[in-house]
Amino acid sequence: MRIPRFFRKSPFSSAFFSRSGLNFGRQAFREFTTPRKPRHRALRVLLTLVGVGLLAVLLVFGLVIGAAMLGFTVLSRLLRQRGKPVAKASDARTLDGEYRVLRKPALTAGR
Repeated sequence: MRIPRFFRKSPFSSAFFSRSGLNFGRQAFREFTTPRKPRHRALRVLLTLVGVGLLAVLLVFGLVIGAAMLGFTVLSRLLRQRGKPVAKASDARTLDGEYRVLRKPALTAGR
């Protein structure tokens, strides 16, 4: 079985792009998408400081949101327990609780 001519080359090869009329090779795409550092030294320092500042703002924002979530949880639990009696620990060996006796279900004779 022969492979059709169209599928012999990789779709990302330059021959594919030139045949299909796209004329946009890998090198041009790589040059278009790679980030470039500015050549001016002061601009590099300024962009570095802006990046570090942005990271710091995002970090503080995340910490504030996390603290607010924890505070809301603690506050809601405290309000939910308001008015309920607080258990006093009279003896550390005593376990107090409510229980129910469950009866063993009888086997059915229909087996």
